[in-house]
Amino acid sequence: MPRARCRRASDLRLACAGLLCLSIAFTGSFAPVRAHAQPAEEAARVGDLGVEQQAQWLSQSAASGALAKLDDAQLVALFRSLDSRTLPRYLQDGLRDFQSCEFTMRRRERIKGKWPRRADHMLVRVTREPLRIYAKWLPDGAHAGQEVIYDGSKRPDELYGHLGGFLGVVPMWTSVNGAFARAQSNHSIRELGIDAITQRFIDEGRKFAEAGITKPSDIEVKTVDGLRVVALTYETPDGQPAFYAKKEVLGLDLERPVFRTLESYDNDGTIFESVIFERIETKPFDDLTFDPKNPDYRF
Repeated sequence: MPRARCRRASDLRLACAGLLCLSIAFTGSFAPVRAHAQPAEEAARVGDLGVEQQAQWLSQSAASGALAKLDDAQLVALFRSLDSRTLPRYLQDGLRDFQSCEFTMRRRERIKGKWPRRADHMLVRVTREPLRIYAKWLPDGAHAGQEVIYDGSKRPDELYGHLGGFLGVVPMWTSVNGAFARAQSNHSIRELGIDAITQRFIDEGRKFAEAGITKPSDIEVKTVDGLRVVALTYETPDGQPAFYAKKEVLGLDLERPVFRTLESYDNDGTIFESVIFERIETKPFDDLTFDPKNPDYRF
């Protein structure tokens, strides 16, 4: 009898172990389905959170890739549900991530009523505190070959640069607001960066609130030059000059707190500015990066 009881106990333990393994295998086979559904379920509830919690959720979901996994309809619903103060807070908190970065961009601006046939294609390196900028116009864009350097710690009111082309490599110091600096842009070189667009959105947002504009007039998901973004359209009743633009369409990155695309329209509905940030890489720079004596530059 003792031996029989031992065999029955052993058989029972084996049976229980088998059931446990089967249960684990069964549960594991459905785990990916639940994990995949979780971001969408969370996104549907974000509108019930406070501003601080919404901004934190956006930051965590962008960093983890969960935001980019949402389909177009889910993204539109999510951004419609956000408090009007959430996106400025999310972007403001994210500015510290881009204190030192390199990016390529395509930019067009209407200068003296003329819209350029080709966009400027630029490589830009930027650091903050102090503000230092190096920019180079790439060969496949307008004004190819130009270079400029700005160092706010040494000559805050001047930039050093040269035009492109065979006869253009004659560098000079010039005012940041001079003819050379403003010939191809309505902006100061100090505004050549990711944070300038973010800060303008935040500043304009305060005026939107005063004018009673609390939500974008349109939200859609677009793919611009291979970049999938949430396009937020803001349209003002009065337009310029009270606001920077009558209408702006800003494309929000789904993985980082930054606008990747921008289109600005005047009071007649005519586009006067277009920006696309193609590649953005955060990285440190040494002093040689912002020195005209850098052997990689053509100053």
